[in-house]
Amino acid sequence: MKVPFLNLRDAYVELRPELDEAYHRAMNSGWYILGGEVEAFEREYAAYCGARYCVGVGNGLDALHLVLRAWEIGPGDEVIVPANTYIATWLAVSYAGARPVPVEPDPHTCNLDPRRIEEAITPRTRAILPVHLYGLPADMAPIMEIAAKRGLRVLEDAAQAHGARNDKRRVGGLGHAAGFSFYPGKNLGAFGDGGAVVTDDENLAARVAALRNYGSAVKYHNEFKGFNSRLDELQAALLRVRLKRLDEWNSRRREHAQYYLGALASAGVKLPVTPSGLDHAWHLFVIWFGERDRLQQYLAAHGVDTMIHYPIPPHLQPAYSELGLQRGAFPISEAMHEQTLSLPIGPHLRDDERSYVAEQVIAGVRTLA
Repeated sequence: MKVPFLNLRDAYVELRPELDEAYHRAMNSGWYILGGEVEAFEREYAAYCGARYCVGVGNGLDALHLVLRAWEIGPGDEVIVPANTYIATWLAVSYAGARPVPVEPDPHTCNLDPRRIEEAITPRTRAILPVHLYGLPADMAPIMEIAAKRGLRVLEDAAQAHGARNDKRRVGGLGHAAGFSFYPGKNLGAFGDGGAVVTDDENLAARVAALRNYGSAVKYHNEFKGFNSRLDELQAALLRVRLKRLDEWNSRRREHAQYYLGALASAGVKLPVTPSGLDHAWHLFVIWFGERDRLQQYLAAHGVDTMIHYPIPPHLQPAYSELGLQRGAFPISEAMHEQTLSLPIGPHLRDDERSYVAEQVIAGVRTLA
């Protein structure tokens, strides 16, 4: 059997009539930038997240970057970031001109450890940027308490967590603002790049809306030195279709995750955990194994596609060599990047495919023991 890591084509096939209708509606409108489809999606996605405002932008990195810009965070400022995230989280801080300050994760949840945040705060700290990694909401209550005590902003990186909940509140409505990505492989994916900022702050939403459009709220009147980062009409139309199915498709992911948790309970790998009160979106199902690379090779040889999220932590990337952080600086994060492996878990994974994946993981671990 051949099991792909993610089947994007079937996402289109299942929704083909609705997606084709949305395509024709957007194309026939004759308006392709910041029109009715974007406005409708912004209203619908804000409501879905339980927030007042949504501003569509070009991608998830821009969503984070533009919020930091709108908060006037820049040179000389610091932002707390997870040490074990995808590099885009750090890049958003760098693009704003500020310095990312990495903090280790909780080794059980893989999310930013609130107990380690305060020791990283300095007089230059302006914000905390937790990531809802793999689709599991970060431990937001203590993070928000620290922020309130220290006068800091909290920006959720929700790129992997569409629809996830923390104490029955969806991510996107847990901090002062949130950035989402609609990259095709996300739980709510477009058919190209896209992103959004979600917030309850009217002034922030207005400022981001101007920044995404050359710093202009009124055509040819530029209040700020802005950017060109706009969610386009066609992607917004297609996202509106997929948004209606997001909860259903997240439920499918949850069923696959529960199956894996049961089938792999005695497999000899470390499995993901979901603390009480959190509703995991299961963007990724990530296991830990000491011989990760050899296990990945075994699975590939037996037809199972896997991915590593992520092979190199940001502090060891050449892009951040100026920080002078060497191997050993963040041992928990480094262990994650050396040992984690993501198994197929998309909403179009078949039951026989997931059974085969579990069987091959068990066989692979036994072979490598």
